[in-house]
Amino acid sequence: MNSRSLGLLRDGGRGNDAAILQAALEAFGAKGFHGASMRDIARGAGTSLSNLYNYFPSKSDVLAELLRMANDELLARITEAVNAAGEEPPDRLSAAVRAHVAFVVDHQIASLVALTEVRYLAGVARTNVVAARDSTQSIYEKIVAAGAASGQFRTPYPDDAARNIVSMCSAISTWYRPGGRLSKRELGEQHARYALALLEAELPG
Repeated sequence: MNSRSLGLLRDGGRGNDAAILQAALEAFGAKGFHGASMRDIARGAGTSLSNLYNYFPSKSDVLAELLRMANDELLARITEAVNAAGEEPPDRLSAAVRAHVAFVVDHQIASLVALTEVRYLAGVARTNVVAARDSTQSIYEKIVAAGAASGQFRTPYPDDAARNIVSMCSAISTWYRPGGRLSKRELGEQHARYALALLEAELPG
């Protein structure tokens, strides 16, 4: 697992909250939601089980907070990249994909947990996480819709294509290994090209 994903918590957490969330992220990444226990999390955070429950009443609450933090950072990165990319849909789409890929590489454990463990949330926690994911998805959908309207994206399936681009970027968390053949930048460029090809757009030279 990529320890750089734990930087997510140093950016967004504080004090005991951060220690608990970092320990939870490690536990969920190593054992999955069901395999990890609150006792594992408390041990990793260097605190007692009773103190852990003062911060998070249940394991689901810990997972929901981790997923909220991950999506908040992902959304912020993609939004910033798209806003800096100008007005052309291909440029905006490529910028979104590069930012998305960079997030997954930087925060691989958090990305993997978000991809595989959200199914264990229910009720309001799940509703909130899904709504946050929809906010990120909608950025792609708007860009793809604009490109389809202008004729720059020729796919007859713009909605499906947008969903598949998001899935493609998220899936990197399941196989990426630091020190592999491609750098983070090269991986982002490669996936931006994949996304444009999927949309039947003109590819850069």
